[in-house]
Amino acid sequence: MAALDTNVLVRYLIQDDVRQGFKAKELVKGVLTRGESLFIPITVLLELEWVLRSNYEFPKDQIILAIASLLAARELVFESEASAEVALELFRQNKAVFADCIHIALAHAAGESPLWTFDKTASKVDGASLIKAE
Repeated sequence: MAALDTNVLVRYLIQDDVRQGFKAKELVKGVLTRGESLFIPITVLLELEWVLRSNYEFPKDQIILAIASLLAARELVFESEASAEVALELFRQNKAVFADCIHIALAHAAGESPLWTFDKTASKVDGASLIKAE
């Protein structure tokens, strides 16, 4: 199974470069036609959220929708997919950033909870605890 880099997913979703967007769609469609899958590392998902937020200024609800649609695509297989889905739900329900939600979900899946943090916002997510520096 081949894997995808963040820039391919961005072109696939955004279509801001006609040539690259076409190639990205063609690749994904071809894999689906052949009954194959493409692998998405969890780090690519993390970077994708950052690119959508910082470079394209997507609001949170659009980021959630984009990631949810990718997670639902049968031609894409995600590293730690169950944790990615949990992280997306934590992100939807909390003010914590997506990266912290991934950290919390992965730690929990590994049986290592809580995730200790100095981040007050992240500490409010179920599965994280605040270290008080007072």
